[in-house]
Amino acid sequence: MGECAERGDVICLEGPLGAGKTVLAQGIADGLDVDQPVTSPSFVIAHEYRGRLPLYHIDLYRLAQTQAADLGLERYLEGGGMTVVEWAERLPEELRADCLRIEMGWGRRDNDRRIRLSAAGERSARLLESALAPRRKQQG
Repeated sequence: MGECAERGDVICLEGPLGAGKTVLAQGIADGLDVDQPVTSPSFVIAHEYRGRLPLYHIDLYRLAQTQAADLGLERYLEGGGMTVVEWAERLPEELRADCLRIEMGWGRRDNDRRIRLSAAGERSARLLESALAPRRKQQG
């Protein structure tokens, strides 16, 4: 997803503790050529990383939805880079108008994961389509 991301793309990650949201954010950062360690911003709410596009990594775990509405997160979501939001169910609905929603959960066996992707608008539909398209291996 990071490889095909464009400015303004928003990914909303939802799921229980330990489902892999931060690990997925790390993979997206890798696709954006972020060369610094990506960690969970639980205590500071947002981290910014430099890569092919700026990556804004937001974690709303410690906030209620009413608190998240007062943070001014619009500045991250309005197109300067790519935004990944963990615990996105706490993001006000109007800020999720066009996001790629990824719901993560546990599978039937111990280490299995269940992942559901859905696009909430045109921009996120393009991102999803692009991310799922077969990739040609670079020759080099």
